[in-house]
Order: sequence, then structure tokens, then C-alpha cells
Amino acid sequence: MDKKELFERIKADGVKFVSYQFSDVTGRVKSVDAPVARLEEALDDGVWFDGSSVEGFMRIQESDMHLIVDTDSYAVLPWTPAENKRARFFCDIFTPDGEPFDGDPRGILKSWMKKLDEKGWVYNVGPEPEFFLFLQNDHIHPVPHDVGGYFDFSSNDSAAQVRAELVDALNSMGLEVEFAHHEVALGQHEIDFRFADALKTADNVMTLKYTVKAIAAQHGLIASFMPKPIFGINGSGMHCHQSIFDKSGKNLFFDAKDEFHLSKLAYGFIAGQLSHAKALSAIVAPTVNSYKRLVPGYEAPVYIGWAQINRSALIRIPRYTVGKDKAMRAELRCPDPSSNPYLAFSAMIAAALDGIDNGLTPPKALNNVNIYDLSSEERVTRGIDSLPGSLKDALLELAADDVVKNSIGTKLFSAFFRAKEEEWEDYRIHVTDWEVENYLMGA
Repeated sequence: MDKKELFERIKADGVKFVSYQFSDVTGRVKSVDAPVARLEEALDDGVWFDGSSVEGFMRIQESDMHLIVDTDSYAVLPWTPAENKRARFFCDIFTPDGEPFDGDPRGILKSWMKKLDEKGWVYNVGPEPEFFLFLQNDHIHPVPHDVGGYFDFSSNDSAAQVRAELVDALNSMGLEVEFAHHEVALGQHEIDFRFADALKTADNVMTLKYTVKAIAAQHGLIASFMPKPIFGINGSGMHCHQSIFDKSGKNLFFDAKDEFHLSKLAYGFIAGQLSHAKALSAIVAPTVNSYKRLVPGYEAPVYIGWAQINRSALIRIPRYTVGKDKAMRAELRCPDPSSNPYLAFSAMIAAALDGIDNGLTPPKALNNVNIYDLSSEERVTRGIDSLPGSLKDALLELAADDVVKNSIGTKLFSAFFRAKEEEWEDYRIHVTDWEVENYLMGA
């Protein structure tokens, strides 16, 4: 978008303030805010800020950082009041020397998109983020906002009204929402938006998360993207539908002659992600709580394998519809919405490219078998491995996998690993409700 068009839109939208946004290593949105009158200066000269207190950024002695505005990411924040209407831009982070900052998660994903562009490829992702809406209360234990179930319809319930408002807000911010529905658990919802290249999709995931939280708060609700907020019911995932197109728009995953309509490139892609799945889990399911979701019995993808129909497999190939070549895709089911999408998509494409570049082939498809029903001995016989059972185990796998580790660069890996080790250690030494209930009187 050129500067003239941008300022015309800003005037028409009645914007008074601008948020210049970026992400820390864990995926938290950071923002530098300024009156709209300073926008032209920001576009010409960038925005300076102190990066020394941001997770994964610079040391105190080298803290000055420079934000360069991505004008194509302009969007009005629809929940802000008219008298203080606010817009946002995503920004790329540069050092004082004018070099891209290697600790910028968005910048890392942009570098992967550039590598793919040199091949003539576009990596597309269509995520399915799930979340819960809870009532605000004085207790730490969450209370679901509604009593609906999977795909339940009600003509006049408050959950449907909130969801409709969310969809309207997201559409106004440039997301093409395709579906919104109630999920399996009480208070659980899903909003799916149209696939796009990985960078735009990562921006859209960030936008969706803070928009859902803001709109929910206006209704006196708490929106949570925590992977497993309540014991004994389904957790929240972020299944990611992936494909690679060429620049003409041809889906390079499709082969009409193959049994599953998959190309050699697609098989390499799948094989790469399966071979690096254990290390990948540390980045796409990056919290202690993520591994409370990744357990058998709740449609969670615990076992490393692929299938066309089987939802117990880690990668699912949705059934092909004749004439819908562009819809051929591989659905990775282990990511959850607590992940930083810039790092997650970077690691996912790096693992996939390793499979493509090295001509890897995936194991036999796990069709017509429910892996959850197999005994541990049967899984061993079939060569079906499992994802790590905890964040600690996932971090050990990550540290030993150069492909996934290098996918996010040395600086981001160091910051990410340090933050997650601290998270695990904090969790390890805390006393939980379960421990008190089981050991207090008997010990």
C-alpha cells in the first residue's frame, strides 16, 4: 500500500493512535504506541525502542532496536472507542546498523519465505485455532461460559452472539473467516480462516488471539488459548493445514496418478515432519500445559504417523475431492495455540524441507487402524513412535536435532531454550492441587 492510499484510509477510519507491534520469543505481542500525527515520521525513519527488557532481545549494553513498519499489515482495532480509535501495524526489527535483527521471530519466518521464493514456491498454512470462553470469577479454576457441545446450534445463546461479534471483528481486520463453531468441550470454540502464505497466516494468528481476548473482555468473559485448561475434557489445539504452491498457483502436493493423490514432493514433506516430530513438538507445543493435552483419548495426536482419514495420526491427509486439486494438503495436528506462530511455521517448513531435499519417504499410511486401540507391543511391532510426554523431554529432543534447532537461528534458539527451561524448572518445584489432595493426609 502506498503512503497516499494509507493516509486516506487512516483519515476515513478516524484513527487517533497507532500501535507498532512485534513479538517476543514466546509469542507475546509487544507494542509501541504513538499518536497518528507521528505516523509519517515512523514510516520515513522507523521507530526506536529499548529491547533490553523483551524476552529474547538484546543485552542492556546493546539495547537500542529499530522497528520498520509493514504498511500492508494496517488494520483498525475494532474494539477501541471512536474518540480514541486505534490502528496497528506489524513491524520488522532491525539493529542500529540497519541489519535485520536475528532475534526477531517474524524476521526469521520472512527469511524462510525468501528461501522458498527463490525456489519458486509458496508455503501455505491454514490453521484451526481453538479456545475457551470462561466466566470471570474470583477463583483460579475456570468456569465455562456455556453448556454447548460440538457444532451445537442455538438461535439465541450468548456464546453464538459473542462468536458472531468475533467473526465480524476479525473480518474487518483482514482475516477471511471461513467457519466458526462450538467445539467438543463446554465453553470451547474454533474459528477457522482462509489459508494464506505462512507469514500472513502467522500475522493472522497473532491478530486472532488478541482480538478474541479483547472482544471477550467486553462481554465480561475470559478467553483462553491454554492447551488444556480443564482436566478430563478435550484441550485446545491448532491443527495446521499445509501445502506448497508454485508462483502460478499450482498445488505442488497434487498428483492425480498416486493412490492418495500426493506428489513425490508431498511425500518428502510429510516424511520430513514425521522424522523431526519429537523436536518439532518443543516449538509447536511449547508449554508445560501442552503435554497435558497431548495424551491418548481426547483426539490428541500423540503417535507419530500419517493417514488419509485416521484422526489419531500426527499428520492427516483430508480426503481428495475431484476437481479440487488446490485443496490437497497435509494437516499437522500437534501444534497448539500457545505457540509462537512465527517460530512454529519456521520449524515446520524446515523439517519438511529436510525431507524434500533428502528424498525421505514416510512409513506406510496408518489407515483403517485406531492407534489408541493398539497395545504398546503392537505399536512397537508397527514401528509407531510417540511424541515426548513432557516439555522437558521435548526440549531434550530439540537440543539434539540440528535441523529444527537451526530453523529459528542461534539467537532465538538460545532465548527460547532458556525461557522454556526456566518454565519447566518453575513448574517442577511448584506444589500442585493434585499433590496436596493425594499426599497431604497420607504422607
